[in-house]
Amino acid sequence: MDDLVRSAVADAHRREWARVLAATVRVARDLDLAEECVQDAYVAAMDAWLRQGVPDNPGAWLTTAAQRKALNAQRRAATLRSKLPLLVMPDTAEVSEEPDGFPDDRLRLIFTCCHPALAREAQLALTLRLVCGLTTGEIAHAFLVSEPTMAARVTRAKKKIAAARIPYREPEPSELPERLDAVLTVVHLLFTTGHAAPTGPALVRNDLVERALDLAEMLCGLMPDEREALGLHALMLLHDARAATRTDAEGRLQLLERQDRTKWDGAQIERGRALVRAALRGGKPGRFALQATIAAIYTEAPTYADTDWRELLAVYDLLQAAWPSPVVALNRAVVVAMVHGPRPGLDILDELARDPRLGGYHYLHASRADLLRRLGETAAARLAYERALQVCDNAVERAFLQEQWQRTGRPPHSPG
Repeated sequence: MDDLVRSAVADAHRREWARVLAATVRVARDLDLAEECVQDAYVAAMDAWLRQGVPDNPGAWLTTAAQRKALNAQRRAATLRSKLPLLVMPDTAEVSEEPDGFPDDRLRLIFTCCHPALAREAQLALTLRLVCGLTTGEIAHAFLVSEPTMAARVTRAKKKIAAARIPYREPEPSELPERLDAVLTVVHLLFTTGHAAPTGPALVRNDLVERALDLAEMLCGLMPDEREALGLHALMLLHDARAATRTDAEGRLQLLERQDRTKWDGAQIERGRALVRAALRGGKPGRFALQATIAAIYTEAPTYADTDWRELLAVYDLLQAAWPSPVVALNRAVVVAMVHGPRPGLDILDELARDPRLGGYHYLHASRADLLRRLGETAAARLAYERALQVCDNAVERAFLQEQWQRTGRPPHSPG
């Protein structure tokens, strides 16, 4: 029974944390208080569910428990203020039950956390940690920084909120556009963390992928004329359409060139392509629309060999100009290798290898290893695979890299 309850609490933490926190913040009006109350609710669940059994709706049980704790904390604070008039602070505003246009508490809280008074990286880190429930290590991986560096950023963001007395307040409609790019980035990082899990036994964390897809769809409903919101949703749909073919029946990683395209989700691809067309209308495309365009090009080719690599490179050139990210440069280098040969691509990767942010990024080392292998530089390829293995923490990807390392070291087959 203990194991069943522990499993139920762990599952509820993975699936319901963001929803419970978002609902509790509406009552607490304070991020730190809400987080504390939600944590207490999960602790209380262990004892209560052992005695009473796991409820039919764990998320609703946890939300009710956390909100009650928040209300009790507010009552205690109100009593203290009434007894210590010299320490009176402004009363907490009542929670409005009026519809405010937000289709979901989680989306409301993401917009709230992406407050312009915080630095962009602090907005993103705080939101991914509190609202999306990612670990500090997962967020650090997404930002290509160390875990202690990311922990410090989250701490500084929370201190800034407290010191500046930034209130919990849903942004007005006029404030949404200035926060949109940060919100889109949060949802994108949530999706990428689920789509290619940085740690753990599985390649994909479906709970994060589903949550990100839900948020992207809600964003499009909330701001239907924002082309970057359409582009992000398209990008995610097109990537997720290949979910069934990214591993084989034994769970081994399958690169794009080996995936069975007949098993891709055709309806989802068509929906994604339609969103790409809408995102490209009406002016200069943004980074999410361009990334979605790249994903769409990959889906248009009947086979991997038929991929229009020159068109891909042209779009990557636009993307690199719009969003000069080291990861974009890495992906572009792979396409350069397909257009101009492995040596020019490797030259770009070697230059990128000098960027300290990419030192622990196993995709850089794996890409270098592949191009070195194609050039016949076996010893250097094996060293690059070894470096990729040192910094890769996902079991499925590690197994693939180990297999590639072993194949690279085999002597060529000789008859007789």
